[in-house]
Amino acid sequence: MKYAIIDLGTNTFHLLIVEKTSEGVQPVFKAQTPAKIGKAGINQGIITEEAIQRAVNVLKQFRQKINEFGVEPAQTKAIGTSAIRNAKNEADFCTTVKKETQITIEVISGDREAELIYRGVRQGIDLGPQMSVIMDIGGGSVEFIICNASRIFWKHSFEIGGQRLLEQFVLTDPISPSAIQRMHTFFQEQLLPLVNAAHQYAPQVLVGSSGSFDTLVDMDFMHRYGHLPDPAQTHFEISTAEFYRAYHLLTTQNHDERMKIPGMIELRVDMIVPGVVLIDHVLRSLNIPQIRSSTYALKEGIMEWVVGEE
Repeated sequence: MKYAIIDLGTNTFHLLIVEKTSEGVQPVFKAQTPAKIGKAGINQGIITEEAIQRAVNVLKQFRQKINEFGVEPAQTKAIGTSAIRNAKNEADFCTTVKKETQITIEVISGDREAELIYRGVRQGIDLGPQMSVIMDIGGGSVEFIICNASRIFWKHSFEIGGQRLLEQFVLTDPISPSAIQRMHTFFQEQLLPLVNAAHQYAPQVLVGSSGSFDTLVDMDFMHRYGHLPDPAQTHFEISTAEFYRAYHLLTTQNHDERMKIPGMIELRVDMIVPGVVLIDHVLRSLNIPQIRSSTYALKEGIMEWVVGEE
């Protein structure tokens, strides 16, 4: 039995096709394609007409792949997150997508998104018994989950994702020191529930999942070894020294200079700037000494949910 999982992120749409056999569940196809549905509308709570068209174009490609692999409609799950759930035209967007691509979107809450991210990350990394805080930086929202391998102790979704921050704070290229300071003030207010929870549970490890962390890992590998990591590897350690080396480069260079950094990709070159400012804030405000990264995130959590229903 084959299943198709679609994660409709604010910037990137992900497609994961897996096959379940007596041997277990194996991925057979993966794709990630920029759709940028949050661009120019996310802070106004709308998905623009141009963004809807980009989404439809990407999902038509995904529909073609799903058909090629012979996945039945009942085994296809498309999940909408921050940009869609906060859009005033959410219903119109979902209706247009259904009409144009025959893909039905299920929009989930931030709380459910955090739970599914935990389920995905746990497949890619051994969290162990110690207390960790998972951080998933999306374009629209950022999820924090304080947990260990066996359970979630606290979780919260904050609508402070990379695209929102980019449009609100990153008004110069490179980012100005005053903009960084304004972001820290903003995070101090917004992330108070996280800081309170961290006082209670005292996580000692930051586990990053999704885009910005994947790029930080690629930058680290290119810097230290001259090549990208093995695509089969799902978990990594990032030293704080390496993080701050990357942080310095990303916050002092302009777009073209950042693009030349080994390991950088076009999809992430701008969004990673507010991303690293946020990571820096979390490391310092929670006094966390260790960073790990998981390539598994929301789509793998959705896969476990969907396949587990059978």
